[in-house]
Amino acid sequence: MTTPFKEIASGLKFPEGPIAMPDGSVILVEIQAETLTRVTPDGKKHVVAKMPGGPNGAAMGPKGKIYVTNNGGFTWHTLPDGRTFPSIAPPSYTGGSIQTVDPETGKVETLYDSCDGRKLNGPNDLVFDDDGGFWFTDLGKTREHVTDRGAVYYAKADGSKIEQKVFSMERPNGCGLSPDGKTLYVVETPTCRLWAFELSGPGQIKDAKGTFRGEKGRVVTGLGGYQMFDSLAVDSAGHICVATLITGAVSDISPDGKSVTQYKLPDGMVTNVCFGGKDLRTAYATLSLTGKLVSFEWPRPGHPLKYLNR
Repeated sequence: MTTPFKEIASGLKFPEGPIAMPDGSVILVEIQAETLTRVTPDGKKHVVAKMPGGPNGAAMGPKGKIYVTNNGGFTWHTLPDGRTFPSIAPPSYTGGSIQTVDPETGKVETLYDSCDGRKLNGPNDLVFDDDGGFWFTDLGKTREHVTDRGAVYYAKADGSKIEQKVFSMERPNGCGLSPDGKTLYVVETPTCRLWAFELSGPGQIKDAKGTFRGEKGRVVTGLGGYQMFDSLAVDSAGHICVATLITGAVSDISPDGKSVTQYKLPDGMVTNVCFGGKDLRTAYATLSLTGKLVSFEWPRPGHPLKYLNR
């Protein structure tokens, strides 16, 4: 059954990375339009910044700046009804980056485009910890006959340090932190697996010896059938709330992975979710194939983010 929802805006060009702002607006990226866009409660859209390439994930960071993962861009596949979705790397692709945006002026600056001499391929999602650093995923890039191996990074917000922390993963996408900050969650898109990494300190993953492929993590759950995971958010009870492709839902996963409830929405590409509104009880989701931003009631409050909701 489709979850009751409110449509806030339509006509968006593959929206992702929503940030629910204190004033009731939602800032998000439009990957195909190559913009960072503010959507007001009445559904009006205002371009905050032009961001060539592929702005993908967004988070509020220090000094009021918005941090954006730029995947470097896509070619776009068009369906018979005119809807589009991302495909392979375009001829103009030169790599991915982490960028900052001043929401007052629209000024865009590139913070990172490489790590240890290796270019970033397709940065996808990011989350700040309580120490002011941030974790981000690099899903990689797909070309006609080859796909990059994915990785997870930790970086300082001032541009002074970036480290690769997990390699390799199968197209790591959404990432988030448990309410106590001691667990990093990362989902893989094609495997539909939710991974958990125990942390020993800022940017430090505990060494869980003997785990498969040396990821130092554990699988919380994996969904069966033809489904894929996209981005995620964490609520106040520690549930991991994962946008789920093909099914077109937000999957509500308990921390032990034993309980999964799916809140279905009318789009096969439900790509992102975030929390806002009174008591953080409103879930905002991007329906990317149909170009919509919607909201619906969540059964628990969301977890407050480092530079937002506090």
